[in-house]
Amino acid sequence: MNRRTPAADYILMILGSFIMGFAIKNIYDPAGLVTGGVSGLAIILKDQAGIPLWCTNTALNIPLFLASLKLKGWRFLKRTFVATAALSVSLYVIPEMALIPKDDLLLIALFGGLISGVGTGMVFLAQSTTGGTDMLAALIQKTLPHYTLSQIMQVLDALIVLAGAAVFGIRPALYALIAIYGLARVSDGLIEGLKFSKMVLIISEQSGRIADRIMNEMSRGVTGLSARGMYSGKARNMLCCVVSKKEISQLKEIVREVDQGAFVIVSDVREVLGEGFIES
Repeated sequence: MNRRTPAADYILMILGSFIMGFAIKNIYDPAGLVTGGVSGLAIILKDQAGIPLWCTNTALNIPLFLASLKLKGWRFLKRTFVATAALSVSLYVIPEMALIPKDDLLLIALFGGLISGVGTGMVFLAQSTTGGTDMLAALIQKTLPHYTLSQIMQVLDALIVLAGAAVFGIRPALYALIAIYGLARVSDGLIEGLKFSKMVLIISEQSGRIADRIMNEMSRGVTGLSARGMYSGKARNMLCCVVSKKEISQLKEIVREVDQGAFVIVSDVREVLGEGFIES
């Protein structure tokens, strides 16, 4: 698989940070949706003390970054520094826009999760983060090593969401959970790959005929795996084949026509690299 150049990674993370900044400033902040992280604290402080979003994001991340610098070093944090700085700049330069009515919390949560998920996924693809609770969790784990980073981050973000509920009310907090879910799904989709396929395992006495028809009629490769039925003790050939979602019906029809007693397992595949799929 072709690797991106460092320059492409930095462009990706900066663009992703600006997309995140747009979602925070023009979708989450006007509606008081606190989805965790330093950006969530920034929304709370803006409402309570009138402090600009970019100022809070910068002020809170500087001490966290300096403390993390001693822990991990510049080599591991330089990308985080760029992404964090880009997020602060985006919160400063992006103009405020009234895109969605403040009372339409469902639309705000859905579009906020979608847009911020795209931005977050782009930053993660560039092997970076925007700092905040990520760095704080790493510092806390140094004194509490029996907890994982993800566990600490979940607690930190949950506390920030609860603080948002105390300030803006329970209703926006519940919609914030929808936005968090959407953000996670979209960013995971970008990271793991959007080209979903199906993997099929076929156990049949007619494996040779089934494989021939798949290769000839569908132009898909098939791999034969040696298998043994533990109940019968018989050695069999198990076929493994990966096809696109639109081809799965044709494949099942071929198996049904050749051997109605075949045992077929169909599972989802997030990303496939190689001939016929994503170029490797």
